[in-house]
Amino acid sequence: MRRPGGKVSSHHRTPPSRRTRNRAVAPAAAGAVLALLLAGCADGGGGGGDASGAEFNQGETEVVNPSDRRGGTLRYAISSDFDSPDPGNTYYAFSWNFSRYYARTLLTYTGAPGEEATELQPDLAAGMPEANEDSTEWTVRIKEGLRYEDGSEITARDIAYAIARSNFGEQALPNGPKYFQQFLADSEDYEGPYGDSEDPLEGLGGIEIPDDHTLVFRLRQSFAEFPYLLVQPQTAPVPPDADRGEQYQTRVVSSGPYKFDGDYRPGVSLDLVRNDQWDPESDPTRDALPDRIEVQMGVDQNEIDQRLVNGELDVDLAGTGVGPAMRGSLVTDDDRRVNVDNPQGNTLRYVNINTVVEPLDDLACRRAVMYAADKDALHRAWGGDAGGDVATQILPSSLPGADPDQDLYPSPEGKGDLDEARAQLEECGRPDGFSTSIGVRADRPSEVSTAEALQQALNRVGIQADIKQYPSDSYTNTQAGSPDFVHSNDLGLTVYGWAPDWASGYGFMREILDGDAIRDAGNTNVSELDDDQVNGWFDEVVTLDDPDERAEVYAQIDRRAMEQAAILPIVFERTVLYRPPNLTNVYYHPGYSMYDYMALGTTRE
Repeated sequence: MRRPGGKVSSHHRTPPSRRTRNRAVAPAAAGAVLALLLAGCADGGGGGGDASGAEFNQGETEVVNPSDRRGGTLRYAISSDFDSPDPGNTYYAFSWNFSRYYARTLLTYTGAPGEEATELQPDLAAGMPEANEDSTEWTVRIKEGLRYEDGSEITARDIAYAIARSNFGEQALPNGPKYFQQFLADSEDYEGPYGDSEDPLEGLGGIEIPDDHTLVFRLRQSFAEFPYLLVQPQTAPVPPDADRGEQYQTRVVSSGPYKFDGDYRPGVSLDLVRNDQWDPESDPTRDALPDRIEVQMGVDQNEIDQRLVNGELDVDLAGTGVGPAMRGSLVTDDDRRVNVDNPQGNTLRYVNINTVVEPLDDLACRRAVMYAADKDALHRAWGGDAGGDVATQILPSSLPGADPDQDLYPSPEGKGDLDEARAQLEECGRPDGFSTSIGVRADRPSEVSTAEALQQALNRVGIQADIKQYPSDSYTNTQAGSPDFVHSNDLGLTVYGWAPDWASGYGFMREILDGDAIRDAGNTNVSELDDDQVNGWFDEVVTLDDPDERAEVYAQIDRRAMEQAAILPIVFERTVLYRPPNLTNVYYHPGYSMYDYMALGTTRE
């Protein structure tokens, strides 16, 4: 899941032939996967919730300021914008989190802090998916009586349509993963719902709809982790008559407790009010405490931070924590520190090293970057210990297969091995260095500081890196996420962040390392690593029933990608999150790598 896109059609550049092979596999139990992943002050206001007893980092493990008080307005702001508020066209973690206000999915995470948060439970579904013997077929039954904001009934066909528009055809929505395209059987020739057929689902062979409240997913191969795909916002229902492609984002038809109040105004605002057609008895995780939710876009990060502390704002929507200017003062100020959380999440902050852009298409040139990097300076640029733990591998240590002791590019005190970097430059035929560019999100101060620290480190061995800054809302689609743009603008290096789509090695690494994940737009394999060995391991691992065997393969993928110098890890992020005293029911949710937005309320009117 991208931690905080251009609008063009998205399709795989690599043919799906490897994905269509049938394999005989041992039975895979969904239960095994589920067991594996069990992976100044604000104005107060009355009526419940007292933050006076709060403690530093309390929200990492428990609910802070618990309250059942309803009412008031919850105020969000963000320095950039959504990639899209359309649940079927988004890949930012904050958007997956926020879209739950108005978009219900087949399954959802448990609403709780800690390990319990990554347990799955039904949302639109009436129960957990039922698998056949070899996990190639999954049946999901949907609750009856669920309705959109206009009172019309939510049906199984609407959910199948939503999946189709996000995954299939030349006009498929560009943002977000294409797992359903990858795994659904008998859909290779399906042109998507925007094709010429009178029936928009004609040819979608991988989804059967026996009746209005049943979906049967048929897969090309066994996939024990399939239930985690059903948490994704792509499974939020869309009434076909209301769909307008990418313009559907203007006013998404709500299936959740809130609906759009007027149109979404890109770069300006999005307001939500209560949806009176939502049935709270059918919803396991949404308390829907506020009466109204307001989002302001394009607000400078320093202004957001100051308004949070002054009580003029409730939540920074991006969920990435306060910027460098505010971070140190909050952590060291005893009065404010009690309103701060500094959780260790599963987000990796890193630099993509593009394997296609010259001269980084040469492995030795990429390794020169790895050795020249000053990991100590990069760590400090990200905020030091408060900003995260130094990363020397790709997989977060909490995920099966991670090896925290792996360090293929060691250096004295983490400041870089310049002699080895120069030796690698000799090997790739660039003894005097070379020129490239570093892409970064302009509205992310920590990312800009990271780019500057890398620029200075590389300069020590003659690698000249020009920093190019882009807006967050288009960065992951139009700039870093567009291979054509990357190539034409010489973006050999791009600062990036990644959280798991779900808590496994596959859910974390597939979209950023598998050659089949490379797309013409909304590309997440920004390094464009297309390594036969890595690709083969991704093919193999989904067929394995034993979690320990899968973990071994994930460890191999991690090490191989590091050997190929496709990713320069920086930190496993610790965010510095400020919770104003008026904010109720606050806790860090590891499934979204930020606060659980569905739980939040306010003591203000």
